[in-house]
Amino acid sequence: MKRRRNPAADTGSSEVEHALEAMSADALRELVREMLDQVDERVHGRAVNSIISRAARCGSGWVPPAVGDDEVAEVVSFAKAAERLGHADPSEVDERLRRGSGAFLRKDYAAAHRIFGALLRPIGEGEIDLGQHEMLDEVLGVDTGECAAQYVVSAYMLAAPAERAEAVRAAIAEVRSVGLFFEPLREMEHVAVELLPELEDFLPRWRRLVAQEARGERHGEWDRDEDRWLREVVSRLEGTEGLAKVARSTRRADDLRVWCESLVKAGDWKAALLAFDEAAEVVADKEYARAEFLDGAALAAQELGRTDLPARLERAWRADPNMLRLRRWLGTALRKAAVRKRAAAALAACPKEEHRQRAFLHVLMGEFEPAAKLLSAAPGLGWSDEEHAGHLLFPLFAALLCDGTAAPRPHRAALSVRRAMDLEELTLVTADEAAPRLATPEVEQLLLQAGIDGVPDVARMDVLLAMRRAAESRLTGVTEQKRRRHYGHAADLVAACVACDRSPEAARWVASLRTEHRRFPALRAELDRALGAS
Repeated sequence: MKRRRNPAADTGSSEVEHALEAMSADALRELVREMLDQVDERVHGRAVNSIISRAARCGSGWVPPAVGDDEVAEVVSFAKAAERLGHADPSEVDERLRRGSGAFLRKDYAAAHRIFGALLRPIGEGEIDLGQHEMLDEVLGVDTGECAAQYVVSAYMLAAPAERAEAVRAAIAEVRSVGLFFEPLREMEHVAVELLPELEDFLPRWRRLVAQEARGERHGEWDRDEDRWLREVVSRLEGTEGLAKVARSTRRADDLRVWCESLVKAGDWKAALLAFDEAAEVVADKEYARAEFLDGAALAAQELGRTDLPARLERAWRADPNMLRLRRWLGTALRKAAVRKRAAAALAACPKEEHRQRAFLHVLMGEFEPAAKLLSAAPGLGWSDEEHAGHLLFPLFAALLCDGTAAPRPHRAALSVRRAMDLEELTLVTADEAAPRLATPEVEQLLLQAGIDGVPDVARMDVLLAMRRAAESRLTGVTEQKRRRHYGHAADLVAACVACDRSPEAARWVASLRTEHRRFPALRAELDRALGAS
């Protein structure tokens, strides 16, 4: 998952790049030594491993010292003793795993294979306890995942060409508890210090082996390691055409998805459109998967500039309605009448339990009374549910009551009610910004397109009362269940109501809430904080 960077961080990174370029090699070495002395033991170990690995791979000719037979025998003896005792000192394990990595970097695959084989399986399966709570990374400075990949490469190098596929499969099975072999070929090549010999002969053998395992007994539709391994090697050997054959033969959503994504990565949007359409038909009985493929088809249509994009977006929404798909579909209607007509059609088809979407559609149609009823009926607890109507309606009503789709700056702190996001929205936020994506207008933009710029006077009191009821319900829910972490949220709701209504009646309402909840000093403190900001 790609994390967004803030501008300040980018500026600092740029300055560091210029500073590093300005330093000589000797100055850089001195800096690295100083920094190694300033970090904790675990970070120190990771940094040392990275330095040694980078130095051995940079083409300088330097390699770590040789690991003798006596040292290898000592590691094997240490591992056996630790198994008998059931525990070992993490620093001692670190030191011996580094010997294995050193041997690997020297291309002494036999020594690396013996060292890793003695240690990785027992520490991964808990036969040697290192004192970790859950993950080995908590106590070890060595990257056990990298060691596991080096072990598998060592098995490849030591095996006869005709037996390499079986040797690699057996090695992965041994160290699976410490290494994540999502794409074994890529992970092997990542750690290898030289090109894997006879790879062109290995790939067909590897394909036959994993294909046989992938055809084994299956429980449900979940993607298995063998399925991913087969797709990886098929992609290497046959490209997108091979992935298409696999997908059409299995008709599994994961295989279809990888085929379609391979076409997207290649930028072949015409082929991607056909593939997504085909995949949607294949998984027609699985709503979640079908809608995802229809999203992909819509993206391809968008990139191709096709005029049927609105119809495709509608089809995706109807297959599995969610807020993100709704915004995309409605956003293609540029005129006020078209937006409201489309909203009316969506409301007629929207499932009854999708409260957030139904509430939004009512607002777009200018129907504030039914939207207010949905907010009034929203439970005081359960705001973590992405379909809770309050997430959308409360800040939306607050902004519109201030006579605009954006709240005035003095009141934004009071109106910044926390809003849950569904999985699709989170995926959009965290996605690679450079990757093609469907145009998804924000709620505020859709309100402008629908001509909604405020709450009509006839509905103003209904909306205010609905906001008060929602705030009261939230206060009651969090106090009855002693949800102290959510007192601040409840107080923000109250403050938002006050920011929208400065009447004496609103002041009396707040006073009554203080009296009703006088036995909760923490809540009163949050109310003071929120109302002070408002």
